[in-house]
Amino acid sequence: MRIGIPAEIKDAEQRVGLTPSSVRELTTRGHDVVVQRNAGNAIGATDADYQTQGASVVETAADVFEQAEMIVKVKEPQAEERAMLREGQILFTYLHLAPDPQQAKELVASGAVCIAYETVTDDDDQLPLLAPMSKVAGRMSIQAGAHTLEGPQGGAGLLLGGVPGVAPAKVVVIGGGVVGENAVEMAVGLGAQVTVVDRKVDVLDELAARFGSSLHTVYSTTAALEELVLDADLVVGAVLVKGARAPKLITADMVTAMRPGSVLVDVAIDQGGSMETSRPTTHSEPTFVVDDVVHYCVANMPGAVPKTSTYALNNSTLPFVLALADKGPWTAMAEDVHLRNGLNVANGSITELAVAEALGLEYVDPTEVLAGL
Repeated sequence: MRIGIPAEIKDAEQRVGLTPSSVRELTTRGHDVVVQRNAGNAIGATDADYQTQGASVVETAADVFEQAEMIVKVKEPQAEERAMLREGQILFTYLHLAPDPQQAKELVASGAVCIAYETVTDDDDQLPLLAPMSKVAGRMSIQAGAHTLEGPQGGAGLLLGGVPGVAPAKVVVIGGGVVGENAVEMAVGLGAQVTVVDRKVDVLDELAARFGSSLHTVYSTTAALEELVLDADLVVGAVLVKGARAPKLITADMVTAMRPGSVLVDVAIDQGGSMETSRPTTHSEPTFVVDDVVHYCVANMPGAVPKTSTYALNNSTLPFVLALADKGPWTAMAEDVHLRNGLNVANGSITELAVAEALGLEYVDPTEVLAGL
């Protein structure tokens, strides 16, 4: 198979779909890899590094899309990239289609086979290709939130951990999954007063056992959430529903009632955001203010640390890339239900139920698509 790696073009996105070492795994199995010139520069991987591992370097994204049978990316294809997809071409990347009807429409029209990292599953019903970036985003949410709390950034002028004689900031993490656990770890480590909210008692038990008295755990009810948010200096939205839009847990009225200079970091913004006042922002312009509350809603947070993020992501995606290349997409998905769960668009249809429901589109079971081939 010929695999293509274009340079990412989303705002300030510097990750790359495959590292040179991942390329070598493909080329030693007899596959061809084409990489767009300078695609790996931000992770310290030169064109020569890719060529040493057997890849060919081409000038433009158009060259990559034209030559490749499978495109391996990081972020969802932008409009100009979607226009280059063709029928039967495989796209393996993050998609986050539920809040993005235009992307979904254009991917369906392209006839491409679109497999989303974020809905691939494992034997524990977890999301192994989302987890590495969730870890990065969870940790970055506290870094970003701490910086945004500084006065020059519009925040309340608080040091997250305080100092002796001055109380630390109050941090509330909504959701105790991978993002939430990593956010808690960072916030506790910096000495903040940290509370995590979740509806799963076993999740709260595990976090309480890990962090002890350094962490307050609260079962999520509407009343408890409202009370905590209104008293918080920094709130991290870390909720996820596989493939679907994130639930709007923080209302506009709650934001209005928060203290001026408080900060909201919405890590769920890729899936539409967990706050009614959220909207996607970029690394170039990461924040905006609503009712004196600063919102940080960057949709590709891990892109700011491309070396860490790319290598962490490749550790998880490479086995699936190899399976798709070695066996072909249909055989690979027929043999592996977890990879099949990643199929979001195929043969002009939506094949992920949560996406179809979110967008009001017809759903076709992926097993039906496979059976028809």
